[in-house]
Amino acid sequence: MANLRDTILFLGTGGARFTVAKQLLATGGAWMNLGGTQILIDPGPGSLVYAIKYGCEPPTLDAIILSHKHLDHSVDINVMIEAMTDGGWKKRGSLYAPADAFKNGAVILPYVRAYPDKVEVLEAGKVQTEGDVVFNTPVKHIHQVDTYGFVFETPRHRFSWITDTRFFDSLASYYMTELVIINVLSFERRLPVDHLSLPEAETIIKEIKPKTAVLTHFGLTMWREKPWDIEQRVSDSTGVRVIAARDGMILDLDQV
Repeated sequence: MANLRDTILFLGTGGARFTVAKQLLATGGAWMNLGGTQILIDPGPGSLVYAIKYGCEPPTLDAIILSHKHLDHSVDINVMIEAMTDGGWKKRGSLYAPADAFKNGAVILPYVRAYPDKVEVLEAGKVQTEGDVVFNTPVKHIHQVDTYGFVFETPRHRFSWITDTRFFDSLASYYMTELVIINVLSFERRLPVDHLSLPEAETIIKEIKPKTAVLTHFGLTMWREKPWDIEQRVSDSTGVRVIAARDGMILDLDQV
């Protein structure tokens, strides 16, 4: 049997309108290779370009997952669906997205919806299977549109991704894994913004107590504070190994 590995390539670590508009950080989402199953999460602005830059091959994608329809997560979703399906000539791959990504101000264009072999609507508590990867969306997040985080399980690893949301008391309880990835928009709490701040991320990490926590999806205030310079401080405050993701970083799950 081939030596199977689970890796996550961060095509971009920026988020929100100002970081996107200035491209202070790339905003292409993440490309996961989970034992040979190729999954793209949240193909924001530049996803296709960054994927090719880092040696990924969009026609080999097995699935595209969209956590929610905001533009910093979804701008490239239609072009990536086309790339996955050879412009619609090959009916293949899977698409997973919340219901409002298809209606009520849809971001997934009607003509590309027939291209994937499978289209699934994300719902709270729903379990999905892609190859030998199982993932679920345990709870609907508090955000301006339908938004979900993820818990992934492969035969080798189990990890979670807390996407955009306002902090709420039970949030951490849905993502109790040894590796957790957290979207952290702002350096300080900014009410009533429906995004996590660094202090709230620290609270979540202390509650989950993972082996490793990865911070990503940085807004302008996080970028100004240089999250890669403060990761040690967060590690010290939580007692957990904390990594601030970098554009183009490959996370090998065997190493975390």
